[in-house]
Amino acid sequence: MVTFIGIQFPLIILICSIALLAPVHPEGSLYKLSGLIVINAIAVGVTLTALYRLLVPILFSADVLGQYLQNNRINHLPIDFNCNVSTLVTDTDQALQRLNEVIQHLTNYDTLTGLPNRSLFKSLVRQTIERIGQEQQFAIIVLDLSGLKDINSTLGREIGNMLLVNIAQRLTTRLEPQDILARFGGSDFVVLRSDIRDHDSLIDLSRYLLDSFAKPFVISDRAISCSAKIGITIYPLDGVTVEQLLQNADTAIYQANQQNSSAYQFYSPSMTGRLKRTLAIKENLRYALIRNELYLHYQPRIEIATGRLAGVEALLRWHSPELGAVSPEEFIPIAEATNLIVPIGEWVLQSACEQNKQWQELGVDPFKMSVNLSTRQFKQIDLIETIDRILNNTGLDCSYLELEVTESLLVEDFDAAISLLDRIKRREISIALDDFGTGYSSLRYLQRLPID
Repeated sequence: MVTFIGIQFPLIILICSIALLAPVHPEGSLYKLSGLIVINAIAVGVTLTALYRLLVPILFSADVLGQYLQNNRINHLPIDFNCNVSTLVTDTDQALQRLNEVIQHLTNYDTLTGLPNRSLFKSLVRQTIERIGQEQQFAIIVLDLSGLKDINSTLGREIGNMLLVNIAQRLTTRLEPQDILARFGGSDFVVLRSDIRDHDSLIDLSRYLLDSFAKPFVISDRAISCSAKIGITIYPLDGVTVEQLLQNADTAIYQANQQNSSAYQFYSPSMTGRLKRTLAIKENLRYALIRNELYLHYQPRIEIATGRLAGVEALLRWHSPELGAVSPEEFIPIAEATNLIVPIGEWVLQSACEQNKQWQELGVDPFKMSVNLSTRQFKQIDLIETIDRILNNTGLDCSYLELEVTESLLVEDFDAAISLLDRIKRREISIALDDFGTGYSSLRYLQRLPID
């Protein structure tokens, strides 16, 4: 209607003017007619410009959001975005209201699962804190999925996304109506339970949620298994702000990941101290090798019958200027986890072989130098080449080197481990098995190992 009046009204005036003026003043009417044509053209141009400025933002937003909804379907969208162009033109307020609702949904909800996102979840927790004060308790439970990155890498991100949707649906069925389930992106889901009776009820809930991963998820006719770790914080015991609670829940998850036997973990203040210690070790260990902070202790092996020196074992030690003497039980697992054990292990092997060669050159009777191989070293593709290179560089005879491997190295792929040990054995390098009986091997497997 606005368009019709804006464009047709000047034309109506023009026709009426010609009809009235032409019989009386034919010549003057031509000049007036020309003026009216110009005025009409200007009026039409102004009207079309105004209409263009009115419609372009709406049509553009409708087109963009329409494409978004077509390619990335949003679950539980508050409106059905089916407005056509005529609806948008005739009811601008309705269109803008619907666009605003969609924008609000995109701002507050995870587009993949339809669950509240981090921003909305934090807002809801703050509202809960304001409502109950510090007289009541509530719990925040964070679930960290394991193996999602591997699933995305091997099966594709689309399968990974479908898995996340299935996980969200399965978790929802195991929660109470008043619970709030959110997704923080990536592999993190978070639950707010405002009605908690005691710790035992949270343990039961955690086990119930973890049990939802016991059955594989069927995605595109493919059974996919997934597991999770849980970190639990309780308001106001573990924090009085949403930021503190979430941070401490992450700390609890980290602790659960460190303890392979624990799938859920309550936060405790002592965890923060242990975590800070771990992070400090990790940070300083990165520079320990280049700063010459690592050194070896040599533990002799004595034959009881003769009292003769049978060999020496190289033991890695670390003294940090910031942390002091750090126990191998602390820093070696961290070195394994961060892959720093590979360059460190190579340095240990190089230093031990050099020291043994130096003792021989000083006239000490030759003996075997025993060096531990870590799990990651054992899996290195170029392990054999590295050993050959170090022996060539140091000039140490192969027969004076002994490599110690732990039983856990053999569990994953026993046949591949035997093949590698055979290659080492053919070089006349001795092989020793450490910590036998702590894993899953048996004496039957022991007989197949090429150990000394």
